[in-house]
Formats: sequence, structure tokens, C-alpha cells
Amino acid sequence: MTRGLSPIYQNGTYLRRNPTWHREDSAAKADEILDFMKAHAVEPRSICDIGCGAGGILDHLSRMVAGDVRLCGYEPSDQAFALCPSNRKTNLRFFHRALPEEGEYFDLVLVIDVVEHVDDYIGFLKALRPTGRQTIFRIPLNVSVQSVLFKSGPMLGARRDFGHIHYFTRETALATLYDTGYRVIDLRYSYGPVSPVFL
Repeated sequence: MTRGLSPIYQNGTYLRRNPTWHREDSAAKADEILDFMKAHAVEPRSICDIGCGAGGILDHLSRMVAGDVRLCGYEPSDQAFALCPSNRKTNLRFFHRALPEEGEYFDLVLVIDVVEHVDDYIGFLKALRPTGRQTIFRIPLNVSVQSVLFKSGPMLGARRDFGHIHYFTRETALATLYDTGYRVIDLRYSYGPVSPVFL
């Protein structure tokens, strides 16, 4: 269940630093996803959120999409999973594991602020490809002139506060997606910290 998961997500460290598991950002992220879906006429019958954290994005989406759209969140951390909303809606379910079971397939896969946390992110992205028809990624860009000038202070802060173990520029994020078999059809910059959203 938690093999390869950093200890900070299980031993209380991350929860102490981020007691809401960033649930307060969920509505804005869900709105970005909905904008992407509208712009590209993406009308999924099923959506999954990989590394869904406290489940806030799917909880928000469940109020914005048709009631018959199947929504599934996957979260390996015990502490984050405990924060997910109870399965009170028939179309919204949360699962205490990292990935869907083999053979499960979704119209839309969400990978929002996850890649930078995964030890083997190349293997993770390759394993994820058969899971869905389309994927939306949000990948923070921690490498910048500022981060270099300040002796990687911002990167070390992202490592300490948010558990980032990989750091990307726009170009390396794009190259990673292409190298793992994805075809990027759109890129937009997100709110808050510089984070492109890819479809």
C-alpha cells in the first residue's frame, strides 16, 4: 500500500505542517480542471484523481458535474485518506491505495501536484498511462533563476514544507511527459505558485 511513500506522509510530519492537506486550494484547482474540460469539450463519464490527498478536488467536482459521472479518488497515505469525505454520494468513492486496480479505466485521470512527490516518477507515469483516455497534470515549477540565485532556498523550502523530491522547469516537465508516452495538447499556467496544467 505505502511502499515507496515518504515517511513524512505517514509519521505525522506532513500533517503537522499541512493540517488541512491543502483542502482549501481544492475548489480553485477543480475550477481550473472544469475550465480545461470546457475548453476542449471533454465530457467524461468517469474521472479518477491519483494522489487525491484529502479528496477536496473530487468533492468539489461532484457538485459541478452530472450526477451519473463516476468519480474515484486514490490515496495511499493513511493520514490523508482519513481526511477524505465519507462516501455519502453514490457516484463519489475514495480508495486507500496508490493506483486503480489493473484493468480499471477512466475517461479522465487527474494527477494534480503529485509527480514531484513520487520516488520513481518515470515508472509511475508509464504505469499510469493505461489507466485513462485523457490525463490532466499539474506540476509545480520549482527550478527558476530565483531558486538558483537564492542557493536553492525555494526548492529546499518545497522539500521541507511540501515533500517535493523532484524539481522541474517547464521544459523538463514537458520532456518528462513526452518521454513517458503522453501527447500534450494544451498547457496553461495555474494560480498561485508557478504550476503549468497540462492536458
